[in-house]
Order: sequence, then C-alpha cells, then structure tokens
Amino acid sequence: MTVHVTLFEVGPRDGLQNQGAWVPTETKIALIDALSAAGFASIEATSFVSPRWVPQMADAAQVMASIRRVPAVRYAALTPNLRGLEAALAAGCDEVAVFAAASEGFSHANLNCSIAESLDRFAPVMDLARAQGLPVRGYLSTVIACPFDGPTPPEAVRRWTERLLEIGCYEVSLGDTIGAGTTGTLEALFATLLQHVDPLALAGHFHDTSGRAADLIGLSLDHGLRCFDASVGGLGGCPYAPGAPGNIDTRRALDMIARRGFSHGIDMEALRKAEAIVAGLAAA
Repeated sequence: MTVHVTLFEVGPRDGLQNQGAWVPTETKIALIDALSAAGFASIEATSFVSPRWVPQMADAAQVMASIRRVPAVRYAALTPNLRGLEAALAAGCDEVAVFAAASEGFSHANLNCSIAESLDRFAPVMDLARAQGLPVRGYLSTVIACPFDGPTPPEAVRRWTERLLEIGCYEVSLGDTIGAGTTGTLEALFATLLQHVDPLALAGHFHDTSGRAADLIGLSLDHGLRCFDASVGGLGGCPYAPGAPGNIDTRRALDMIARRGFSHGIDMEALRKAEAIVAGLAAA
C-alpha cells in the first residue's frame, strides 16, 4: 500500500494572523469549511491569545462556534498559556499547540524569557490538557538559523525537541522560521536529531523564503518524516524577510509529496475553493 503523509494546514491561523487588514470572521469560517471539504485531517483553525498581541485572532471563539465540523477533521488552536487553553476547551478544539524556540535570542525576542523558562510556563497547560485528554502539539522555531543568534546548533534542536516530547507533546513541528534551510543544513540537523528522536514524532514546517521548502520536504520524506505544515495559497509571511514568501504553499507541498509516491488524501480540485478565498484576500 502507498504510505500516507499528513499535510497539517496552518493557513487559517499561521497564515491569517500576519494579514495587515482585518479578515472578516465569515471569511475565516468559509476558508476553514473549504479546507475541511478538501479532506485535510488536521487544520490549525485559530489561536487563543490576547487580542492586544494578535488582533487578527480576536474572533477565535466565534470562528470555532461557527465552522461546519467534519468528524474526520481535528481542529487545532494555538494556546500559549492556561487562559488560552481554557478558552480552547470551551470552544471545543480537538487539539492545541504550544510554541518554543531552539535559539535563546528568538525566545527572548518573542516570549521575553529563556527557552527553559518558556517550557516551564507550559507546565500548567500540559497538566490541564492531559487531564482533559486533549492532544498537544509543540512548535519549535529557528531550528536552522536565528535572526539574532545566527546558525542554530543541531544539538540545541535535539535538546529542546526531546524536552517538548518529554513534557507531553505528541509531535514537534520543526520550524525553519526565516527560510534559511538548505538540504545541507537540514541533513546536518537530521544527522544529530534522528539519532535520538523517532522521525514519526516530528513534522516539518519549512518557510519558502528562498524557494527551497519543497526540497526540504523531499529530504525529510527520505528521512522518515510523515507530517508537514503548509498554508493554503502560501498565506503568511516571514517577518525577518519583508516581501519574501513565508509558509510553503499547500499545493506545492502536496505536489512534492505526490511526486515522491506518497498518498495525502486531499481533493486537489476541492482545494481550489480555499485557494480562491485566499486570492480574494489578496485582491481586497
């Protein structure tokens, strides 16, 4: 049988949160519904964070209450703290995510604390999620390079990946946050990381800033990874490379997966409806 690869669609959260103009709630709902209809098993629908910091996600509860739930789909939300998790539970999210960095500079710039301190802060989130039987996914940023610290040592990525798994994350999404990755730097990371971590506990989150994200997916498939993040229509940018692409386009990621002989279960024709909604945002 053809080996299946999961495409974790992050456009509704990771993509839309970077939009400068407010995206109407009904548009977010329509986008998520279109992605559900296309066959995605995992959709990052929103985030429960302070609207002061991420105003684009201020309607998270309304979005979750209004989407058409498809039983086979897991609707996820980013929840950086206990308050966010409680809101996600009330909204009926199927899973949540926490985020950390593999470089101290990025952790201090984005979370105002060290990496170790950020993981300590997740303790009450993990405890409540465990008590509620809610899966938690971990995001680890700057696994290749950091805009503040430069290249990230693979040993640091190994250390913090293992720690996220130890505290209860079912999977760690490896983020090439500034799109600096090459097949060479990713190969070097895997040489260290995969000696200690099962590739099936990892996902690839590769930004397409330099047009290499599809190649990194291909290399990751060769090393046993079977889950990748992507954003419909390439929604989302890289804040440290203005004007350059950020998230890899979902269709491009799916094309690479199919070319490598794996199945993904996405209706490519139905995906066009979601892509048309994203195109409408660009034209607005």
